Amino acid sequence: MGLLTKKVERHPCEVEISHCFDSLHAHVKFLDGAVVYPGDEVIVTGPEVMAPYGEIVREEREAVIYRASKLEQLWTRMTGDFEFMELCEFSFSEEVTL
Repeated sequence: MGLLTKKVERHPCEVEISHCFDSLHAHVKFLDGAVVYPGDEVIVTGPEVMAPYGEIVREEREAVIYRASKLEQLWTRMTGDFEFMELCEFSFSEEVTL
């Protein structure tokens, strides 16, 4: 893997979709222990998974991981903190109370 080249890998995975009152989530678990690093892209193949309300659906699928190049990894590590800061909410006021 060079400075600008990308690598494509295929891995078996399990997709879990929850559509319940307590939890609304989608998780992907790699069955062969694959790890995703900063800058990598993951696409799960197959048809759309829909969970009816109140249910959790689990399906085995194949995931395609597009590995980031060395330059993309470096860029993601350098700029990741700035993107996180966009999620933060700050407030400044003139009043000081203790």
